[in-house]
Amino acid sequence: MRGIRTNDDGAIVVEGTERSLTYTPRLVTLDDGTTVAHESQGGEMSSVWAADLGGGWFVEVAHLGDGPVGGELVMTATFIGLDETVRYVAIGDLWADELPANVPPSWPVAVDLALGLMEGQVQILGADVTKDDVETLHQRLLGALHG
Repeated sequence: MRGIRTNDDGAIVVEGTERSLTYTPRLVTLDDGTTVAHESQGGEMSSVWAADLGGGWFVEVAHLGDGPVGGELVMTATFIGLDETVRYVAIGDLWADELPANVPPSWPVAVDLALGLMEGQVQILGADVTKDDVETLHQRLLGALHG
């Protein structure tokens, strides 16, 4: 079935009529073997990459800033059909249940930018979280940085 699903290993697969891709927090792999990663993770992408997968599926992958590891990718997958448009956002490793001892200053900025992708009707993929949870994480990150 064409569409979007999460594999048992947590990878998110988006399948259009012409192409498919697999998203993980720091690497996107297309069905032809092409990979997309931020330059800090050995890839060539510096900010954003996009693809039309066919059948109404469009994907954008962005590096919004470093999180706890660095090179984290955020994916927005949109299905545009005749009767509906559905958007999904995967924030990968920008989400954390527990904060590390040291929070990189770019992490709350990246989470804030990711929140901007969650406007309107959107489903968050990967982590079992809501937009409110992500807003709470943002506040916790700011608190860890600024006390």
